[in-house]
Order: sequence, then C-alpha cells, then structure tokens
Amino acid sequence: MLVSVILNTYNSPAWLEKVIWGYVLQSHRDFELIIADDGSTAETTLLLRRLETQTKLPIHHVWHADHGFRKCTILNKAIEASSGDYLIFSDGDCIPRWDFVSQHVMLAEPRHLLSGGCVRLPMDLSRRIGVDDVLNRRATNPRWLKAHGLRGKKCLLRLTREPLLARLMDAVTTTRATWNGCNASTWKEHILEVNGFDERMQYGGLDRELGQRLVNAGIRPKQVRHRTVCVHLDHARPYVREDALRINLSMRRETRRKKLVWTPYGVRKGYSLPIRRAA
Repeated sequence: MLVSVILNTYNSPAWLEKVIWGYVLQSHRDFELIIADDGSTAETTLLLRRLETQTKLPIHHVWHADHGFRKCTILNKAIEASSGDYLIFSDGDCIPRWDFVSQHVMLAEPRHLLSGGCVRLPMDLSRRIGVDDVLNRRATNPRWLKAHGLRGKKCLLRLTREPLLARLMDAVTTTRATWNGCNASTWKEHILEVNGFDERMQYGGLDRELGQRLVNAGIRPKQVRHRTVCVHLDHARPYVREDALRINLSMRRETRRKKLVWTPYGVRKGYSLPIRRAA
C-alpha cells in the first residue's frame, strides 16, 4: 500500500530538521513525506529544499500564508495533496523511532484507526538533542534519555523495544484510544468519508473532534501507543486562547451528542451529506 506521512509545522525549522532526519532512519522506506505548513517564513522553505537534497526523501511542502492559527485548513490541503492509500499523521516536533512507519503499516486494519501517543521531553533535553543523536538513535533510546533528564516510569515504559511487552502494555493501559494528532493513522478513504478536519476548530481538541466523527462513522480505534513510538520536543504555545478552547469543547460535545460524521467545513467545502450513524 502507498503511505503518506503528514507532518504539521509552523516556524520551527530547528525542530523540524531533527524530525525529518528521524524519517531517514525508517525501516519501512516506501512512503512520501508531506509537510503541512501553517504559514512559516522562507527559513522553513530553504530548510526543506536542503533536506530533500541531503536525505533523498520525497518531501512535499504544502504551504499557505500566515493568517493566524489555521492548522485544520493546512492539514486538509495536505490530505488533498497526498497520494497514499494510508495516512500517518504526526507533528514537525515529534521525532519518530526507526520503526515508527513500519509499525503503523503492520498494525493497520480495514475500518480501524490507530491511536498512538508520544513521550514529551522537557525543554532542556529537547534543545540538547542534535541531528547526530537522531541518526545514532539516541533521541529515542530510553536509557540515553533518562541519563539526560527524562523522568517518569510510564514515559520510559512507552519507549520499550520489547514487542511482547509493548503489546501487553497497549492491552492493559487505561488510556482510551483516541485520534491523537502527533501519532495517529488510518486509511485516506476514511478521512475523506468524514470530510477531514473541521476548519472552524482552533487549538484544543481539534484532533479529537475528527476522531469522534471517525468513530461515529464506524471506524474502530486501536490502541498502539507503546508500539508506535515518537518523542515530542517541547515548545511554546502562544496560540492557546481560552475563548477558542471553550468553543472547541462545545463543538466536540455537539459532534458526540448528535453522532455527527460529516463536516461541511472540511476538505470539500460547502457539501452537505446526510448524517450517518455507526451500526
């Protein structure tokens, strides 16, 4: 199957470079990399041109002008631009382990979505990681991360390299399987079935709203947070607004209560389809 990896970014070229080198290491090589760029400056464009030459990865830069936080809009444009049958979503600040793509591909099932997670790093450790640490696999090595400041048993367990233990941890975790924008995947046809992201959504739960519509459409979530591993570099969040969070929460409640599947504010604008509920 053809695979597209979609990474969202905004004016974070130093973090994005580390992440892209992480995709150079992937054991599953048959994928395209789509950068969904929410209006970054020319510095990101120049970085991607350089990395496409250096890494030999097929990198497609999908960009629009900076008119505030429009993550959902640029993600929908990236979905339209993708050529893959299967879409893996992550962020431009999440370094994937070498088996990240292969695990998503191996665990994919019809009428399912994969719910991954991430290990969040503190800022000092995020800054410390360099390209060499990515290429030598130290950036996703639990022992190295612990030695350089990562704390917490749960975080370290999530980075386990033992397949049986990872599967067991996914089976017993109490964390609900949801659509997490930093680590989630499903078939492109399922994303189009619900018309992608709702472009009215600002920061705060926009990924969960899409996930709820997928579930309403009968797409079953599968917990894989210990088997699809990435580490999340820390960063500031100046785009967080309390009023937007309240509006987003209200929209998510409506999606859940009315069992909405389709949004007319998605990939295909202005189309209205009958509400379809899961059997």
